[in-house]
Amino acid sequence: MTLEEKLKILADSAKYDASCSSSGSTRKNEGGIGNAAYSGICHSFASDGRCISLLKILMTNCCILDCKYCINRVSNNVKRAMFTPEEICSITMNFYRRNYIEGLFLSSGIIKSPDYTMELLIKTIKLLRTKYHFHGYIHCKAIPGASAHLLKELGSLVDRLSANIELPTDNGLKLLAPNKDSNKVTKIMSYVKENRNKSYVPAGQSTQMIIGATKETDRDIMRRSESLYKTYDLKRVFYSAYIPVNKDKMLPSLASPPLVRENRLYQADWLLRFYGFKVDDLLDEENPNFNILMDPKANWALRHLNEFPKEINSASYYDLLKVPGIGIKSAQRIIACRKNFKITFNDLKKMGIVLKRAKYFITCNGRYFINSEYFKKSFIEANLILEDNKVVENKKEQLSLFS
Repeated sequence: MTLEEKLKILADSAKYDASCSSSGSTRKNEGGIGNAAYSGICHSFASDGRCISLLKILMTNCCILDCKYCINRVSNNVKRAMFTPEEICSITMNFYRRNYIEGLFLSSGIIKSPDYTMELLIKTIKLLRTKYHFHGYIHCKAIPGASAHLLKELGSLVDRLSANIELPTDNGLKLLAPNKDSNKVTKIMSYVKENRNKSYVPAGQSTQMIIGATKETDRDIMRRSESLYKTYDLKRVFYSAYIPVNKDKMLPSLASPPLVRENRLYQADWLLRFYGFKVDDLLDEENPNFNILMDPKANWALRHLNEFPKEINSASYYDLLKVPGIGIKSAQRIIACRKNFKITFNDLKKMGIVLKRAKYFITCNGRYFINSEYFKKSFIEANLILEDNKVVENKKEQLSLFS
C-alpha cells in the first residue's frame, strides 16, 4: 500500500473525532521548524466548529475493541492501514512546508494493548520533536488504560492531550462500548490536572462526547460537562453529533445526524464557561432539552422575561451579559462608552453591536426599540425563531486534503 493510500484511509478514519482544538499553547521555537505560540498557529474552522488547520490522522484504524458506534470497530469489514512513525513524520513535515497545515492531531485505534499503542504514539512524536526539530502544535489522544509512565512521557512532548469519555453516561457506555471503562478516562484527566505545567500539556486537555447515539437528555449531557469542567479543569468538551456509520440493533435509526442539537450544546457550553450560567439555569426537569428553534441564551431570556428589558445605560456588566446578542466584548464596550455619554440604539449600531436579538431585551434611555406594547413573549419569540432559522445551515463535513 502506498503512502498516499494510507493517508486517504487514515485521514478519513479520523474525521469523526471533533476534539482537536489548537489554541492556548505557548511552546516556543528553539531553532527548529514551526511555532505553536499564539502568533504561530493559524486557526481555521469548518462551519460545525471542527479545526481544519491541523493534519488530523490516525496512526492506524486497526482496533481490538468493538464499540458499536465506531466505523473502525474490530467486527467491521473496512480497509485497514497503519503508518510507521517515520511515515507520519514525513507527511507532517511535507505538509507543513507546503503550508497545508499548522500542526498535527494524532490519534489511533488500539492495537495489541493500550501500552503498545501509546509507545508507538510517543515514538512518533519524539521523532518529530528531536530528529525533525518540529516545534509546532501537536495534539494527541491518550489511550485509556495505558501506564502512568507513558502518560507522563507523552504529556511532556505534546501541547494538548485529550481522553474521550465517548458517551455522556456510564450506562450509555456499557450499552454501546462494554469494553471501555470511563474510570480509565477520568484517571487520565486527574493525572493531567495534577501534573500540568508549562512543559507538561501546556495547552490543557479536552474530551469528546457523541450526541444522539444514546437516550440522554441535553440536561444529562450538560451536567456531565459541568462536572468535567469543575473536577478536571478541562479546556473544552467537544460535542459530536452521532453519525450512523454502522448498522446495529442497539443503535438509533436516524435520517441525518442531529447537527442542530450539537450546535445548541456548543452554545450552552459557551454560556457555562464564559457567561456565568449554570446548567440548572438553562434546563430543568420540565424542560430537559434545548429548544431546537432558538439559541439557549434567548430561550432562557424568554423564560425569564420578568427580568427584562435591561436598561443599557444602567445595567450591570453581568446583567448585560444576560442579554441575548450581547457578548463579553460588547458588554465591556458599553460599560466604557456610557461613562462619557448616554447610549442610544444608533450608538449601539455604531459601536458594532448586533441588535437583531438584543433589541428585544433592552431599552436605551428608557425607550424600547419600537412601541413598548410589543414587549411581550409571543411577539419576541416569533421574531427570534425567524432570525435564528435564517442562520441555521446544514453543517459541512471536515475538509478533505484530496478534494
